[in-house]
Formats: sequence, structure tokens, C-alpha cells
Amino acid sequence: MRTLRGRKVLEEEQVPGGGGSAVQKPRHNSSRGATCWLPFRTLRPQGREHLRRLLNWEEFNEQTDSRRSILLDTLYESIIFAVGKGFPWVEVAQVVKFTEELLRETKGCSVTEAVMILGNKLRDYKGHFNTTRLLALCDYFHHTFIHHYKLYQYVLGQEQQVDLTVAHLEVCVPPQPLPLAEGMDRDLWTHKQQVAALTEAEAQKRTDMLLLKEALLLEKKNSLQKAFTSAMPAQPSRVLERQELESLVRQAVHIQMAFLQELLQCQIQNTFAILDLKLQKKTLNLNTPAPFPPPITSHAGQEEALKPHKVSKGKKAKARK
Repeated sequence: MRTLRGRKVLEEEQVPGGGGSAVQKPRHNSSRGATCWLPFRTLRPQGREHLRRLLNWEEFNEQTDSRRSILLDTLYESIIFAVGKGFPWVEVAQVVKFTEELLRETKGCSVTEAVMILGNKLRDYKGHFNTTRLLALCDYFHHTFIHHYKLYQYVLGQEQQVDLTVAHLEVCVPPQPLPLAEGMDRDLWTHKQQVAALTEAEAQKRTDMLLLKEALLLEKKNSLQKAFTSAMPAQPSRVLERQELESLVRQAVHIQMAFLQELLQCQIQNTFAILDLKLQKKTLNLNTPAPFPPPITSHAGQEEALKPHKVSKGKKAKARK
């Protein structure tokens, strides 16, 4: 009867919050009460956030304020325990109050003193819980709080120096794989890569030859300009002598011949290199690996391939007759 009344009516209780504040829980009907506690039975982050708002705690950083975060976890776990054991909703609030009082009163005490404080508080709360739930509450705090008492004291009983290092790491996801239908055999892929490399090298050779030709033309132009400038008389009205003109012509012919000789030599070397690349590519194309699995020929194609063989057999049979 008490359980049903607790589910229907959530009596006005005070749950101590952070900084000495308290949450007033007014009367609600059963649907409103169930809605109030529903987040505690769903996802943990939402349940913790709902509990923080009920306790009137200000928002805090989970990483820097680890003590408050652990305290909120402890209160949240006590609620999960009480709800899991079937405590009425009004008694769930008492469990939260019991937990916070126990944590506050045992701060700085020894294990023996903490056990005595736990026993005294259980006797004080006899009017709030029946014997079965009181024993369940005693067993819960014995296996959680008392069993890890030194850890609770270390975390909640003294100031902690937080040494926090935050590093922002960029995670690069793997590229989207190509469709399997576009895949090919490894040997065939290697062959195509080699052919592509040879084709690229051939194109690079042709480009290098064009650049070299332009450089030689520019060098020839500068050399001729320099020769003409040095041969020009100091006075513009003076005409070049025959010997000076012949020397200028010989110098220009020499520059032109040197240019043609170097250009022809480079073209011959580049042509041999291109022919060698073409030969390598031709050799690779002659040794193209067969695709795996081999292509499946149609039934009609197989019949076409067998027709010459059948015709030759028919001619041999007629010749024997």
C-alpha cells in the first residue's frame, strides 16, 4: 500500500544540493512523477544532467572539476540502486539525501569511524525505510562506499591538483574505396602502371627537347646580338671595312653552326631515348598478363569458334568416302 501511494503521490521532500541549496519536490500525480524520474532509467548522460538540474547545481566542466563530477556520479548510482531495488519514489529521494549526508559526515574520518557513522545513520532512517530496504541500503553502502572508502576519501576529502593537457588531434578518415566492379588483378594493374610510367617519360622527353631548343635559340640570339654590337663602328656614319664585314660574317656563321651542332646532337640523343622507351612499352604490351578471372565467352561465341573445326572434319570425311 505504501509503494502504491509513493508511486501516485511524490510527497514534498528536500534533497540537499551543491552549495547547501535544496530542491523542493511538490506533490505530483503518478504520470508526472514517472516523467520526473524517467531520465534516470534511460541514458546515463541525460540522467546525470537531469539530476544536476534537480539539485540546483550550476553547470561545471567534467574534466576540470572532477570532484563534483564524481560526487554527481555517486548520487546518480544511489538513485539507480534504489530504483532497481523497487524503492518507492519518495524513498528514492531519501536515498539521495542519505548518500550526501554520509559523504559529508565521513569526510576526514577513519574506516572504523565511517562504519559507526553508517550504522548510526541507518538507525536514524528506520522511520523512512522498512527493514528489507534498510538492509539492502546497508549492503549497498558496505560493498561500495566502505569497500572503497580510502579511494572516496582521497578523491572527495582533499583538494586535488589537476594537471590537464588538451591536445586537438585531426583524424583523417580513410578514403572511400572504389567499387569492386572496377577492380583488376594486381599483375594487370602493375602492367598498366608501368606502361603509364613509360608514356609519361616519353612525353617528358619531348617536353625537355622543346625547352632545350628554346634555350638554344635564345642563346644563339644573344650571341649574334653581342657579335653585331661589338662589330658596329663607334661612329654611325662610318661604313664597315671589307675585313670587318668578313669577320662579322664568319663569326655569325660560327655561332649558327655551333647552335645547329648542339641542337642536332641533343635531338639525336633524345630520339634514341624516346625509341628506347617505345621499345620497352612495346615489349610490355606483348607480355600483357591475362585478366583474372578470365572473361567468360558466350555460348554463341563458343559455337562460332568451333565451326571451322567442324567444317574441316566434314571435308576429311568426304575425302575418305
